[in-house]
Amino acid sequence: MKQLLILRHAKSSWDDSSLADFDRPLGLRGQKTAPLMGCELARRGWLPDLALVSPALRTRDTWRLVSTELPKHVPAQFAEELYEAAVGMILARIRQAKAESLLVIGHNPGLQHFALRLAGAGSDESVFKTIEAKFPTAALARFTVVGDWAELDFGGARLTHCIRPKDLG
Repeated sequence: MKQLLILRHAKSSWDDSSLADFDRPLGLRGQKTAPLMGCELARRGWLPDLALVSPALRTRDTWRLVSTELPKHVPAQFAEELYEAAVGMILARIRQAKAESLLVIGHNPGLQHFALRLAGAGSDESVFKTIEAKFPTAALARFTVVGDWAELDFGGARLTHCIRPKDLG
């Protein structure tokens, strides 16, 4: 069984209005919550073999802070197509993955919509409703997947968890 982890980037800064959206860094809150999410991944043993990361500054910074809390080195691929990607593009990129446990770090609204469309039979209904209501910055959705990534389709994974920074105390 494969594991798919979907992580929205941590809270970004809007302090410098001259920056392009792509170049916005993490804000102070994001700098605090990203490592917390990395610690939670490590604590639960949900360790990815590969991270697919949008190349925007805030997603790269989120990955850097998450990955420093993991007990093993995890290679990352910075995928241009994940920057503000629609659900079809996210699925297409995941289908190309070569890993048993995969982490995708990207943006809303794409990630939230993707998570809702991916959830299929056996998904936790309360977790689905949580994501449906809001998928905030630094939120993590966990899915289990049977079969190859290349065959993954909407409704083809079991949504098991959603962890938000506020859930960690």
